[in-house]
Amino acid sequence: MDIREVQRDASQRDTLQRDTLQRDAVQRDAVQRDAAQPDGPQPDDPQQTLDHSKKLDPDDARFASPLTHPNGTSIFPTLSASEQHLMAQEALEQAQEAIVLDEQVVRDDSDAGYSSDGFSSATTSAQSSVRDYLYENGRRYHRFREGSYNFPNDDVEQEREDMKHAMVKLLCSQKLLFAPIGNNPQQMLDLGTGTGIWAIEVGDQYPSAHVLGVDLSPIQPDWLPPNVRFLVDDVESTWLYPPNHFDYIHSRHTVMAVRDWRRLFRHAYQHLKPGGWIELQEIHHKPRSARPDGRPLSPDHAVAQFWARVNEGLTGLGVDLDRATGGYLAQAMRDEGLVNITERVFHVPIGTWPKNKVLKTVGLYWRTILLDGLQAIALGPLTRGLHWDRQQVEMFLVDVRRAYHDNSALMYMPLHILYAQKPE
Repeated sequence: MDIREVQRDASQRDTLQRDTLQRDAVQRDAVQRDAAQPDGPQPDDPQQTLDHSKKLDPDDARFASPLTHPNGTSIFPTLSASEQHLMAQEALEQAQEAIVLDEQVVRDDSDAGYSSDGFSSATTSAQSSVRDYLYENGRRYHRFREGSYNFPNDDVEQEREDMKHAMVKLLCSQKLLFAPIGNNPQQMLDLGTGTGIWAIEVGDQYPSAHVLGVDLSPIQPDWLPPNVRFLVDDVESTWLYPPNHFDYIHSRHTVMAVRDWRRLFRHAYQHLKPGGWIELQEIHHKPRSARPDGRPLSPDHAVAQFWARVNEGLTGLGVDLDRATGGYLAQAMRDEGLVNITERVFHVPIGTWPKNKVLKTVGLYWRTILLDGLQAIALGPLTRGLHWDRQQVEMFLVDVRRAYHDNSALMYMPLHILYAQKPE
């Protein structure tokens, strides 16, 4: 998909989401006649136990500018090269420290027509199998190891996952990974590869490597780089790969699926080469507020309520979203023998409240991703975990959809990037 198409689609979706708010209110009144909205507990805020002293250096030549894409297209063509460089430096620094808000946007509670960015794609041949799906509440789910993953895998969700990939790349200055793996890795593994977009791009970046992407769903494209292949498997089952085999293992956006992180790290330790690296990139889906006065986001805020319910439902299904925090994951890595554990934390804004244009674009991207995925995120945890019916879910989402457009709340979520090494 071309970068400009993604940019246009995100802007159009954001506009449509605003237009549906009034209609949703009418629908909610109708649904309320048939269903009641239940209450439930909210998880405590997890303790952050790691020292995040290491920051990305915006002057490091390893980082490409987030303002220019591989095809040469500029995100902000009206800005000079020096202005774009300064903006990129500012975005990297603020994402790891404190994001400066755009006071006019917060005051007016509007987006001023801001549009989002996109991603690149790649092409060459793959095999696929196990194409048997489960349909539930109007969405398509995987059939292999049914119930292991409680979210859809249909075309709408795949587009959302690819947009999430684009958002993380933009936030991280186009960097696909952070572990110091060198320039010549031979064997790379992508856990929960999804659409395969990360595996495809990393295969292009490291032509010396054989890249294997593993997922429960065979939804990857048929045309791939020659050094990339995919396998349908459950990463929480016994791994059948050779021991001491991989130079690098990658996992991103899997916190909503993994039940036993220690077991996963145990597998990684066994199958990494001595000196090999594992890297996680996980967003902690507990919204926070960047208010200058230090006030946290109220637990009564509709977005906070939404994620509390989702976490409650997933907990009943064996998954704990609060384990996305660096403290828990780092300790689990350490317990399984991994060393040289390093964490980076980036603030991912929700909405267009940041002043920096890169972070403003990231915020629009992330809000669009969250709004597009409201139903996909909610249905599995709330119907399977809390035993709500679909009407209850749809009613619950009405206020959440409106609340995501509240720029005055200065909402963000932390992205935890951790990497660790198997001892030499």
